[in-house]
Amino acid sequence: MEVMAKQRALLLGMAGLGAAVAVTWLFQWKTKRRLRKVGEVSQLFLYPVKSCRGIALEEVECREYGLRSGHLRDRHWLVVKENKVQVTASQEPRMVLITATCGNGHLTLRAPDMADLHIPLELPKENAVFNCKLHGHAVQGRDCGEDASIWITGFLRSDQRYRLVKFEDTMKLRNPKNEHVMYTENVQVAYSDLSPLLLLSEASLDDLNSRLETKITVGNFRPNILISACDAFDEDTWDEIQIGSQVTLRQVIPCPRCILTTVDPDTGIINMKEPLKTLRSYRLCDTVDKAVYKSSPLFGRYVKVMKKGTLKVGDPVYHITY
Repeated sequence: MEVMAKQRALLLGMAGLGAAVAVTWLFQWKTKRRLRKVGEVSQLFLYPVKSCRGIALEEVECREYGLRSGHLRDRHWLVVKENKVQVTASQEPRMVLITATCGNGHLTLRAPDMADLHIPLELPKENAVFNCKLHGHAVQGRDCGEDASIWITGFLRSDQRYRLVKFEDTMKLRNPKNEHVMYTENVQVAYSDLSPLLLLSEASLDDLNSRLETKITVGNFRPNILISACDAFDEDTWDEIQIGSQVTLRQVIPCPRCILTTVDPDTGIINMKEPLKTLRSYRLCDTVDKAVYKSSPLFGRYVKVMKKGTLKVGDPVYHITY
């Protein structure tokens, strides 16, 4: 009994020592963590339907899979072809004219010269669940019904039938690291491209506009978070940031830009040239990774959510260093 008591006392002592070491490490880590203010949140955007118009919000929830406002979640609805392959504004530029809002238990779609379409947020369980293809990889979606299919097909003036699907909580999220050679993080998204959030600065947009004959807006680039009060391309150097007092984000990879940037968000017309041509003149990758990005200019940053919370317009943005 005396031996057992001594062993127990020894184990408790070791456990106490381990806890003390952990507390000491945590204290040292926190004291080494430095916050330097580098900007402010000027705009927040949530895109309920992938490739459709974004909603500007004053306050949103930042979750692991992206932004949420009430029942609306970022890129949780997707337009697909009859073969269940994604449809984007690169193929159907008029998609950027479709606005999605939420109220009274319905997702409401609005577009020029179209009657509003109201889709139940809770879709009937008898609606089919499809295995859709996004960037060549499978992801599920529940069909939103015939009315949605007819409405979207009609507005886009398509010769083939399109369908709208919704990602539900019980479905398996995608991991983008299976879709891009430079992506090494483990994150979970629904229909977003390569990360839960895309970040851009106003100064970077202003720098681009100083080189263009016809000015463009942030709508051409579809970020979730727009940052002000910093210099052009400062966001390239922020490995990790804190926004406000809660949200912590870590940079994953730069955003390679495609022909979608040439779609005018106000008219739904694609010009196939600008701003992509100008971006290629000074924003191509010039490191060892240029063989990966090739002719895709880099503009904005994909980020991973390290600590979730609430984001508000006006929140300070801090660069974290250790």
